[in-house]
Amino acid sequence: MTDALLRVDGLTKRFGGVIASEGVALEVANGELHAIIGPNGAGKTTLIGQLTGEIAPDSGRVHFAGQDITTLPTYRRSAIGMARSFQITSLFLDMTVLDNVALAVQAHSGHSFRFWTPARSETRLREPARAALARVGLGDRENVVVRDMSHGEHRQIEIAMALATRPRLLLLDEPMAGMGPEESARLVNLLRELKKEYTILLIEHDMEAVFALADRISVLVYGRVIATGAPATIRVNPEVIQAYLGEQQVAGHG
Repeated sequence: MTDALLRVDGLTKRFGGVIASEGVALEVANGELHAIIGPNGAGKTTLIGQLTGEIAPDSGRVHFAGQDITTLPTYRRSAIGMARSFQITSLFLDMTVLDNVALAVQAHSGHSFRFWTPARSETRLREPARAALARVGLGDRENVVVRDMSHGEHRQIEIAMALATRPRLLLLDEPMAGMGPEESARLVNLLRELKKEYTILLIEHDMEAVFALADRISVLVYGRVIATGAPATIRVNPEVIQAYLGEQQVAGHG
């Protein structure tokens, strides 16, 4: 794939005798929503940790926008356009929605320890924050205290915080977790709109959401990618059905 924004080659990670990643190869093309699925213990969390720089691989390389970022620290990956929703789930519950997103803008610009007054007052922080909130459908909720909002709205805030950093790649680590059907449906609709503008790597247990959203799917089992392809291809892949989808009946979790 010549237009890959993210390319992973031979990524391997062991924790003692446990192989969490084994020769993982993966490409995410510019403009696609690429989903990673797999049962519990498949190595999804370890993989995304290696992509974001939180976990150092034992071997293999990670390339982003043509640059080898294998040894780059997390903050440098953020600076060049990687945003992970899971990294910014620590919301300030007693602050407003807008203040939370403004803090994400400021942290991204490198002033995270000078935020208390500036984040509340500076236009350069609040305007990008307002734009991100409008993008996720929370433009009319900016002055609400986060503690008073629902779990689903918290996830929307987290995505707004990621968008406010103007990412080239949005990494979403199980955004549907803990949601009821109505909240999940609302988030699927949001992601359907966001994929028109952003390249997205989605790790998700909700198979209904994955098959509704993904352009391509990679299936991770015991630290290995056993298949990658379009949703229709993955749905009927015998190895995938045996390893994962059969027991999930394409709509469960794992």
